[in-house]
Amino acid sequence: MLSSASRRFWENSRLPLLGLTIITIVVLPFLLLRASTEKSLDAANLVTHTREVEAAVHELTYDVRNLEAAALSLALGIDTGLVRDRIAESVARLPVTFDTLIRLTRDNSGQQVRIGVLKATVDQRLGLVEQIVEGGDPATRPRLIASMVTQYPIRNTAAAIVAEEQRLLARRKAEAERLRNQTLGLTSGAMFAQLLLLGLVTYFSQRQIGRRLEAERESQGANARAQTVLQTVREPIVLLDAQQRVMMHNTAFSELHGIEDDDAVGVPLAEVGNGVWRDSDTLQRLSDVATRNREIWDHEQPQRTADGNERVMLVNARQMPLTDQEDRAVLMTMTDITTRKAAEARINELNRQLEGKVEQVSDVNRELEAFSYSVSHDLRAPLRHIAGFADKLGKQLGDTADEKSRHYLGVIGESAKRMSTLIDDLLVYSQLGRSALRLRAVDMQSLVAETRAMLDANTDSDTADRRIEWRIGALPILVADENMMRQVWQNLLGNAVKYSGRSDPAIIEIRHAFNDDGSHHFTVRDNGAGFDMAYAGKLFGVFQRLHKASDYPGTGIGLASVRRALLRHGGSIRADSSLDAGATFHFTLPATLNPPTSSRETPA
Repeated sequence: MLSSASRRFWENSRLPLLGLTIITIVVLPFLLLRASTEKSLDAANLVTHTREVEAAVHELTYDVRNLEAAALSLALGIDTGLVRDRIAESVARLPVTFDTLIRLTRDNSGQQVRIGVLKATVDQRLGLVEQIVEGGDPATRPRLIASMVTQYPIRNTAAAIVAEEQRLLARRKAEAERLRNQTLGLTSGAMFAQLLLLGLVTYFSQRQIGRRLEAERESQGANARAQTVLQTVREPIVLLDAQQRVMMHNTAFSELHGIEDDDAVGVPLAEVGNGVWRDSDTLQRLSDVATRNREIWDHEQPQRTADGNERVMLVNARQMPLTDQEDRAVLMTMTDITTRKAAEARINELNRQLEGKVEQVSDVNRELEAFSYSVSHDLRAPLRHIAGFADKLGKQLGDTADEKSRHYLGVIGESAKRMSTLIDDLLVYSQLGRSALRLRAVDMQSLVAETRAMLDANTDSDTADRRIEWRIGALPILVADENMMRQVWQNLLGNAVKYSGRSDPAIIEIRHAFNDDGSHHFTVRDNGAGFDMAYAGKLFGVFQRLHKASDYPGTGIGLASVRRALLRHGGSIRADSSLDAGATFHFTLPATLNPPTSSRETPA
């Protein structure tokens, strides 16, 4: 898979690479063909050059033979003007022919040497011909002719020159044939490459056209989907140009102002909807969005509809670039918050009424707390009197009191004591509801250990003669009110000890775990008497008891105090149980009570 950077590089380099390929395939074969053609022309010129050398040599040998024939005619006594003209013509042509040969073989030193030898030989023969032509003793002419033929032969030298040119001609023909084949190959390769390039250009053009058509279809589909979404949105949406003229809008905007779908296009916004948008502040804000790239967030604009109803529009606007032009438009959305504003006004009114009710309830609660506190304190004096006089009466009667009298006095004393305990519990319950939370780091492990030690050291209870098996897990450190948490553990563990009094051994288990939301989950389980879950709803009420006071003493306020303390911390409590199968109390505390540092766990 190509990375995005590689893909972008390929997209940007595709056209330049295609152009470079076209130039390479078109220009390079042209250059090669031109070079090959030039070499072919050079080879053809060399062949012509060889033919010219051969012709010059043949012309030279012809003139020499013509001289020989003329000289032989003179030697035989045939001395005519025609013979002498032939001699003069051959003598005049020979220098020109030699000059031609020298010029044609300038690039061949071997041929130059042979031509020099041939010229020297011909010059010797010309000297003998001059002697024959000038006259002299006729008897010497045959000897001169014989010397010319035997001593100064030119046939071998001329043949060597011609043979060298024939050798060069064969090599040049082979080179010309090679160049012709090379030219043919280059022509065929160039034609094939150009056909291939034409095919590639056609293929890429078709693919590019296909991609463009597909992109156009996707663009049309995207535009259609955008239009569908725009028209489906129930919030009014309008697109404005820099002059605040409507460029487009959705159906919700048309319905809001009671216009047709296209009637508002090109119309200034201030003229739409009977002038409901002529608010100068809103128009200035929209101008700042268009010219200064600002944004409008939750701007409330009151409007009056054509039927006279008041409404409040929440306006949001921001600048939006356009893909088909350089100018930027302003996208404005509107939300009718008239109902919400009415609801907020109603809620505010209800809140004011509720605040008054809360204040009344607070006054009543303060009066009740003051009353309960006053009553509890005022009841202590009569209770002290009852208990004190009952004790004095018992001492005064002494041994004269009968069994029934001592029983009555005992009932009076125990009732006074129970009443005093009940008043203390009521005071604790009242303080749990009205005292401020004093949050600090509380080690739950230490509180449980402290409560256990207090219960084990209570000589007034039966725990000294009982076997109690404590199973205490690792407990965390929380930020809480230490006194309230102490009340929670004292009541829960005290109940566990009390209601497991008939079990041997009594097993009390304390565990901690985390719930899925991070809150703390504590459990206190015992193997005591338990209770019927049908009455679990009464368990945490004040003065609610599920057992007889003669079986299990108590005031019925402890669990209510536990519930109030946990509620003050944002927690909750519930219980699971069955008769004679023990009870399990589950209480939770929120994760927000975690201390800022990591909590430590101390094993039991």
